[in-house]
Amino acid sequence: MIDLEQVTGYACGAVQETAAFIRAEAGRVMPGQIEEKFLNGLVSYVDKTAEEMLVERLSAILPEATFITEEETVVQRTSNLQWIIDPLDGTTNFLYNIPQYSISVGLQIDGDLVAGIVHHVPADELFSAWKGGGAWCNGHPIHVSNRGEMRQALVSTGFPYHNFSRADQWFSVLRELMREGRGVRRFGSAALDLAWVAAGRFDIFFEYGLNAWDVAAGAVLVREAGGVVVDFSGGDDFIGQREMLACNKDVSEKALEIVRTHFDSGT
Repeated sequence: MIDLEQVTGYACGAVQETAAFIRAEAGRVMPGQIEEKFLNGLVSYVDKTAEEMLVERLSAILPEATFITEEETVVQRTSNLQWIIDPLDGTTNFLYNIPQYSISVGLQIDGDLVAGIVHHVPADELFSAWKGGGAWCNGHPIHVSNRGEMRQALVSTGFPYHNFSRADQWFSVLRELMREGRGVRRFGSAALDLAWVAAGRFDIFFEYGLNAWDVAAGAVLVREAGGVVVDFSGGDDFIGQREMLACNKDVSEKALEIVRTHFDSGT
């Protein structure tokens, strides 16, 4: 039986070591050291080295675990025990010296997300959670907001940047949330957006075109902080569907109604 609190604590140490490396490299990456994996998808040696560091350290914690990682520096295999890693969520921000990027590490057992860590590297804020253990930021408990009306809700999202197949629906949701809510923010790191929902800074997060490594850790944070995490149909397949709505429970029904209406109708 895995002690999730202990494993999460060890993993936090691995994440902090990796964060120190990323922080030291900020502002030092040269243009010739940047690759474009796909449209607007940038990567550098910092992402790859950070991922290698995490894989090495996490392998020592759970030698039997496999990995799903963004940069694929390790063989990608599915198993009943799996780390899901984004070594640098918000690479474009990092490369443009915008201090809004994070490390995201999730743990999945038998398809169930059971632990999550998100580290806001520039601010040195470490968000962590494990199933049944609550959510924490730098050792202090956190909880989703209790703002119960849509007109009070601060919304975060991610703009479509390479997958525009559902952009019309996304804009329709955004337009309605702009009218109904208090405002919209887009900072460029989905993992950090979710951590901030868990901490009560944002009330709603929605985005499509997401990968498992973008949201695995953040989903655990939000749920353990008392929030709701669903796909756009209100189900639990947000990783398979590559879409997510995360929010506090008080605004979840209205937020889901808005998202479902526009994405189901295609308008």
